[in-house]
Amino acid sequence: MKILGIETSCDETAAAVVEDGQRLLSNAVLSSMDLHKVYGGVVPEIAARSHVEAISPVIEQALTDAKCSWDDLDGIAVTYGAGLGGSLLIGVMTARTLAIVKKKLLYGINHVEGHVYANFLTSTSLPGYHLPAEQPTFPLLALIVSGGHSQLVLFRDHFDYTLLGQTRDDAIGEAFDKVAKILGLPYPGGPSIAEAAKRGNPNKYQLPKAKMHGAYDFSFSGPKTAVLRLAQELCGQDYAFPSFKLAGLLNESQKQDIAASFQRVAIETVGDKALQAYTEFQPASVVIAGGVAANQELRRQLSQRLPLPIAYTDPKLCTDNGAMIATLGCFKATLGQPTADPYSLEIAPNLSM
Repeated sequence: MKILGIETSCDETAAAVVEDGQRLLSNAVLSSMDLHKVYGGVVPEIAARSHVEAISPVIEQALTDAKCSWDDLDGIAVTYGAGLGGSLLIGVMTARTLAIVKKKLLYGINHVEGHVYANFLTSTSLPGYHLPAEQPTFPLLALIVSGGHSQLVLFRDHFDYTLLGQTRDDAIGEAFDKVAKILGLPYPGGPSIAEAAKRGNPNKYQLPKAKMHGAYDFSFSGPKTAVLRLAQELCGQDYAFPSFKLAGLLNESQKQDIAASFQRVAIETVGDKALQAYTEFQPASVVIAGGVAANQELRRQLSQRLPLPIAYTDPKLCTDNGAMIATLGCFKATLGQPTADPYSLEIAPNLSM
């Protein structure tokens, strides 16, 4: 079973071929990140135009790297939500057209669910990948943390899951981006905060953790606002002082300490919820998924706090990629999940789990 996965939900144009839901044959990714950095975030129209230019070459690269022809493929899996509407449209229309022309089965994939399935890849001949030795077992607790999502999901089996909780405002990755902007650190904020935090004191500043009514819900707007107020105070300014002027008044030591303190609190927040869910549901395995899953401090804290070993996937498979989409497509194909109609599959920008 070989599935081509296509992912275009945000600014990465990605395609990959996965065999039997566990072997990574190729993983081609072309990011338009450099085009967005000057704006401090992803510009949807620029992302969509970049997908138009990149989608065909990226797919051809994925097939070449996998040493596959179209005849070798059993189907095509494509992200149809959640994500940016224009970006999703490029991937879905491409996949629909290829499914019709190449006479392949088509599978519509939930982007957020796909992130979880990056953890099911266990082997590859591609250089530079470090994958888990075994696939996770059910019941499975998934902590999904990215720029757009912060969720805890309990999987009883493939396609049988319950959303335990999610963010009520900013996702953790979004909060990292906004704090980085306050500190004058480059976009994307996650890696920038993590790098600055290495030279800072994580206990220098005591930032608040949100208390939510839902046992497993998250909120990161409070700590983000606390960073803003702290920065204004350190600069000798009041709450009316513009946030974009703060970076020029803070010294490097202050920026590093704020970054370290915010990273500690943000990661402790998701760690608290993950430990609480583990204690209540006693899953057989725990996985973390999404771009923030590449954060080494998050991995360190979870490994330290949870009473079972966590087999982390390669950081390259935490950010958006076609491999996670192809892997979930493989399981949909082998477990008899419904196919999508290539003549009518529509995008769902606000799709939830």
